Amino acid sequence: MSKNPEIGYHKTDSYNEDSIKAISESYQKILTAIGENPHREGLLKTPERAAKALQFLTHGYDLDASEILRSAMFKEDYSQMVIVKDIEVYSMCEHHMLPFFGKAHIAYIPNGHIVGLSKIPRVVDAFARRLQVQERLTNEIRDCIQDTLKPAGVAVVIECKHMCMSMRGIQKQNSSTTTSAFTGEFENDKTRSEFLRLITAHLA
Repeated sequence: MSKNPEIGYHKTDSYNEDSIKAISESYQKILTAIGENPHREGLLKTPERAAKALQFLTHGYDLDASEILRSAMFKEDYSQMVIVKDIEVYSMCEHHMLPFFGKAHIAYIPNGHIVGLSKIPRVVDAFARRLQVQERLTNEIRDCIQDTLKPAGVAVVIECKHMCMSMRGIQKQNSSTTTSAFTGEFENDKTRSEFLRLITAHLA
């Protein structure tokens, strides 16, 4: 555990040491295979650093998204749309293991229960911090909220840039991908249109 003197908080890094060792050894072989010297000064600690980074970037496998929601569910007589928008998304494409990133916009219509607002971004992280495709990520977030909260409807829209399109392959720098998933009341054109209008609005 270390303390950052500039901002005064304690940071704890926790890793599975057996996994770090195995992944580090694999990265050392990869460095050799691409023609690098893993024993030169600049790369001596790279396999371990990369292993720790990969473990962090995929720590969503250890998270239970439904339990995250259940930990802050409250009975409440509120039945209007609740929106959390511009949630940062960072994930890894399972086809090339390159990042994709962007924003998620999520809404639900309570049906007897609401949830602590911070839990919705945590659900996004629980699924995003895995090897993913954006289409499945969108559906997993939708299904988790629907199955756990049992709301009158859920809406999820995700907009991302994919490094597997920008850095390799077709190499299109400005392309982005939008996916959406809806349940219940959001399958109604009027409700869905209201949600889409609100997530694109810039409220003062």
